[in-house]
Amino acid sequence: MSEKVDVKVDQIQVNGKSSPDKESKEWKNLGTRRVPQLRMANFPDADEAVRQGSLNTKRPATAVDILLVNPPTPDGGLWIRTQHRVGRRTRENMVWPQVSLAQMGALLHPEHKIAIIDANAERMDWPTFAKKLDEYQPKYYLTQVTAPTLENDMYGCFLAKARGALTIAFGTHVTPIPRETMRPYPALDFILLGEPDLTIRDLLDHLENKIDQRPENIQKIFMETDPAYKPSFHEDGTVDLNGIKGLVWRDNGEVVINLTRPFIKDMDSMPHPLHHLLPWEKYRMPLIKGPFTFIVTSRGCPAGCTYCIKHVSYQYSVRLRSPEHIMEELWILKKMGINNIHMYSDLFTVNRDQVMKLCQLMIEQNIQIRWTSNSRVDYVDEEMLQMMGKAGCRLISWGIESGNEQILRHARKGAYPDKAEKALIWAKKAGIMNWGYFIIGLPGETVESIRDTINFAKKLPLDIALFHVAAPYPGTPFFFEVVENGWFRPGTRWEQVDMDKGTVLDYENLKAEELLYWQKRAFREWAFRPGPIMTYLKMLLSDVSTMKSALSVGLQTLSWQARASEH
Repeated sequence: MSEKVDVKVDQIQVNGKSSPDKESKEWKNLGTRRVPQLRMANFPDADEAVRQGSLNTKRPATAVDILLVNPPTPDGGLWIRTQHRVGRRTRENMVWPQVSLAQMGALLHPEHKIAIIDANAERMDWPTFAKKLDEYQPKYYLTQVTAPTLENDMYGCFLAKARGALTIAFGTHVTPIPRETMRPYPALDFILLGEPDLTIRDLLDHLENKIDQRPENIQKIFMETDPAYKPSFHEDGTVDLNGIKGLVWRDNGEVVINLTRPFIKDMDSMPHPLHHLLPWEKYRMPLIKGPFTFIVTSRGCPAGCTYCIKHVSYQYSVRLRSPEHIMEELWILKKMGINNIHMYSDLFTVNRDQVMKLCQLMIEQNIQIRWTSNSRVDYVDEEMLQMMGKAGCRLISWGIESGNEQILRHARKGAYPDKAEKALIWAKKAGIMNWGYFIIGLPGETVESIRDTINFAKKLPLDIALFHVAAPYPGTPFFFEVVENGWFRPGTRWEQVDMDKGTVLDYENLKAEELLYWQKRAFREWAFRPGPIMTYLKMLLSDVSTMKSALSVGLQTLSWQARASEH
């Protein structure tokens, strides 16, 4: 036990000195003073100093006028987001080229300094993306937006806005609901309604005072598209945003929707997309060895399918590119080392003469590329498919949707099971692989009609089949039908409207959980058979990169199917 030690107060050392005597006048406890009266707050104002510091900061050499962005994905996985289509997580590990960004970049360059980020292809997370924003310091930030990625995409706008950029969105989600996109997301400054190409050029030319710098080809596109076009300025020379067609913007907090901009008439007048600005080495598609990219051969589709989102932006009229103009772009890509092309259109086979002439030119010029396309089963014939096969077509993705004729009639598909079977047999004879898309849960669906679809899919000569669940995307006739009949599940958010991983539909006879069960069961019944398994093995053995992707797809599919058994 230690000894007790007596210590006197005046022996305590404070800061190396003895404690002052209690009677010393040098020591006073300030806590004995009277508490001051409450005063009105007078907070320091550092805004102006910070603002001046920001304004005076020299922009780096890496800074750009506009950054065109496919932002990071909600979960870090691979997602599909394009100007023509919806957003969804890709179960098949497709990495879709962002050619729409490269096309808009071509319309802006060189008068506006541009950069493109495809964060999906780069597997870029949000912290890395934020560093890229600091590096580029864009004046303008242009982003794709889709329904199931809405909140995620708006986070990118928030980050860009915080760094001083004006933010701009385009796509099939914001076009039909511009007000209800702008209202809850104050970080979004502008929306490009419908076809965005000329509207983004017009907006930047006005804001950057570069209208008089437009080259002749750009001037020609504006005048041919809209003979009534004229620049929009107030009498004092300031920009009048009201006159920029196709623009949605805020005027003192009020959302303003300007007049609609006419569609571009002559697709050949468009400059070729700046493919070299895209991370094209990272673009992948099942059953294609090596990188690939898109060529947009036309815009618009005359079919009347009620569920199809592509009619929202480009609608029912069709604008074709000439085969000669397409060949120019094919040779650009060939010289870049890209030998795999997907003819990416709302409907590639929409015009037989265009397809036949393009195939003829590919054969005559011996370009030796492998290519894929989409089609409807009623927009082909045996001779055309033979010609496509000879020109290098290796795969066609078909929108088959259902094996029940009544379901197809209600959806105004216009192409029925008998035609589907014949078209796919013709394609097989031409040496072309068949990829079929099916939808579970269109209006009128029953367990019996779902079984019709499953049995029909098994009967067809398909190499790949994907079964999606019906998704009522805003602006489609299907969406308005769901609203009218009260089929939306209560509390639905846009992020839940996803054809691949969830549904928001509650029919009287089939609830959301049942639709998801049948979606997964349909794929399981189709896939776990000798033919599809052989196709999968071919994917595994084609090359190392495809093997890794195929293994990933397999694991994702098994996990997806395992979750199905929980319901």
